[in-house]
Amino acid sequence: MIKLETDLHINKIFIQQSLGYPEDLIIKPFFFRKTPGYFIYICGLVNEFTLEQLINSLQNYQEDISEEELTEQFMDHVANISNCSIITDLEAIVKSVLEGQTVFLFDHHAAGVAVDNKGGERRNLEEPTTEALIRGPRVGFLEDVSINVALIRQQLNDQNLRFKTFQIGRRSTKTVKVAYLEDVTNPYLIDEVEKRLNRIDIDIPLESGIIEQWIEDNPLSPFPQFLNTERPDKVSVALLEGRIAILTDGTPFALIAPVNIGDAIYSPEDYYERWFISSLLRLIRSIAVLISVLLPSFYVALVSYHQGLIPSKLAFSIAASREGVPFPAFVEATTMGVTMELLREAGIRLPKPIGQTIGIVGGLVIGEAAVQAGVVSTIMVIVVAITAISSFALPAYSIAITYRILLFGFMMAASFMGLYGIALGFIILFIHMSNLTSLGIPYMAPVAPLIFSDWRDIIIRSPVSGLTKRPKYLSTKDKQRAD
Repeated sequence: MIKLETDLHINKIFIQQSLGYPEDLIIKPFFFRKTPGYFIYICGLVNEFTLEQLINSLQNYQEDISEEELTEQFMDHVANISNCSIITDLEAIVKSVLEGQTVFLFDHHAAGVAVDNKGGERRNLEEPTTEALIRGPRVGFLEDVSINVALIRQQLNDQNLRFKTFQIGRRSTKTVKVAYLEDVTNPYLIDEVEKRLNRIDIDIPLESGIIEQWIEDNPLSPFPQFLNTERPDKVSVALLEGRIAILTDGTPFALIAPVNIGDAIYSPEDYYERWFISSLLRLIRSIAVLISVLLPSFYVALVSYHQGLIPSKLAFSIAASREGVPFPAFVEATTMGVTMELLREAGIRLPKPIGQTIGIVGGLVIGEAAVQAGVVSTIMVIVVAITAISSFALPAYSIAITYRILLFGFMMAASFMGLYGIALGFIILFIHMSNLTSLGIPYMAPVAPLIFSDWRDIIIRSPVSGLTKRPKYLSTKDKQRAD
């Protein structure tokens, strides 16, 4: 710790040398109560309009004052405009400037004042880009954690809503906030999240995904143990259930935990529609999960090992379409699966207008050319197309990626042992999922352990009047959702 000097010039030189004399470091003189000083900030990180108002207001205070009262008088004046704090450490001053604060130093005073007037260029509020919605609030999180906190408060103006703040990072810190409902959330979950966040030792967590990887239960599992979302309403629904949300400054993606098996098919819109519409949509998404994981592997198993299980007319049609194809079914399915993943990835990385064109036209052209060349069969193109469409029906992108990974595992199992291989793969998968936890909560809940009372909000969603209890597997304090 390097104490602040009373010589204003020495302090100025130290700050400039520490930052390497950058061009965007602004150091300007000012006077308060006839005492000279400097205000220091980095251009682009502060709200310059607020700063200008503050500097102009200082001109009204030009009376003489004792040195002992100067800092306190300045803080009293600034407190009407922004939050502020006293700093006596030069290294802390450098850190505050880098974090987007404005620091005021006074001549012959070994203490400065850091004013929290973070600002700079920000994008406007807009719809979430990764989570399309039909009905519901059309606003998504931004990269400013304070704005994201305000968006949650707008959705959930509950007096028991709490935000715990953590500063994470060694070389550069990021503000991380943990949101929960004090009278609802299980205290174990809050303590567990705090312990894991305090264990993070990293230069800087640039995105919430880095936080997720540090605090997840099983880093070797393909299943995400945290949901990420840009939607404040999705976070609000999770908090009301008794879950926890983690907000990271600098990213619009919030993390939600614990996660269970049903989150793959859940969407906040399910609660905005009538119960039978929501139940139908969840049923369709559940079917989409099975198709996206199993359809190609069933094709490989039936064509390679169990031709007798295929109806005669369909078997003749498949045989005719495969006539002249030089590869076995597994190689054919894997080739088309990898091609589809390449097209999907290329469509994401390219600019939006071009990406959509590449995805559609590329799929049609490559599929048609492959069939004409006799490399793959027409039935295989249909199978891959249906599989890709089904994977797009899942609301949670991170979980959809997991199912795309499992797709290739099940195809490999089917190529070795047919339907028996698929069954064996299911056994291994369910053993893994039954042992998997999210913040210590079973991933398979409420299926394993079996909790029938929570089944009213899995695939079939009960009417709102029937959802009077919060999920039992979360062991919430307030178990009553409605009377």
